[in-house]
Amino acid sequence: MSEAFHSGEIEIQTRAGVQEMARRVGRSIGDSIPEAAQEFLRQQPLAVLGSVDAAGRVWASLLTGEPGFLEALDKQTVRIAAEPLPGDPLRENLRACDDVGMIAIEFATRRRMRLNGKAEWRPDGLYLYARQVYANCPKYIQAREWQSDVVGASASEVRHGQQLTGEQRQWVGQADTFFIASHHSEGGADASHRGGNPGFVRVLAPDRLVWPDYTGNRMFQTLGNIATNPNAGLLFLDFERGSTLQITGTARVVWEAERAVEFAGAERLVEFEIEQAMETRGAAGLRWRFLQSSPVNPS
Repeated sequence: MSEAFHSGEIEIQTRAGVQEMARRVGRSIGDSIPEAAQEFLRQQPLAVLGSVDAAGRVWASLLTGEPGFLEALDKQTVRIAAEPLPGDPLRENLRACDDVGMIAIEFATRRRMRLNGKAEWRPDGLYLYARQVYANCPKYIQAREWQSDVVGASASEVRHGQQLTGEQRQWVGQADTFFIASHHSEGGADASHRGGNPGFVRVLAPDRLVWPDYTGNRMFQTLGNIATNPNAGLLFLDFERGSTLQITGTARVVWEAERAVEFAGAERLVEFEIEQAMETRGAAGLRWRFLQSSPVNPS
């Protein structure tokens, strides 16, 4: 295992032929939270966390609050003053495995930062202890601005299933954004973002999805985790209604070029088999207004 990358990440980087580029980009990964990143976190109303349950399933969870609910107490520690959504397994997961990955995105400016490390619940919130901290490029982020007049709204209904309903399939098939959580036994948990034009995620069956993997930072944290542990979690957010769709299952990387050409701009594909799905209506106390698609979205 290298200083920046574990064996799964190196495997994907090598197969993609970008190992030297990944080494250069990997120098941006730090083990502490810079002052600019601390201020960035204080301004955000949303974060997505990746965690692992006792059975090894990976989940992506949404936490929201008024700006300031994410607070960097020092260069190593972030306190999150928010509770998981009703039915969300985040709290229980972190008791079973304290690995955590977090991504915070400011959609309006297309800025994002990621923090991977350990976590524990305390009476005054969730504490994250940084192991890796880094920023990502703004690619594939659709610009949106949030409205604060509904912050604090409570979830109205939770629906569980082992495959997607017709309504959920339509939701996923029209999405331009989702989050993915993954885990590696040495590298820990990770949460990342995926974006594209509506329709970039295709529903192959009620329990099977596929999406393109576009060119990115070449570090391949997500695909590197999947290479050694296929368990992954997805989170789709209905930006207009505040509902969430959390999906856990298994992912695999599809390298066949003849499959990738079905998607504009795809370098490879990721197929996902659904094991469990949980929809929470009215989950987020935020609503978002669409501004502009990413100018680099393949079409």
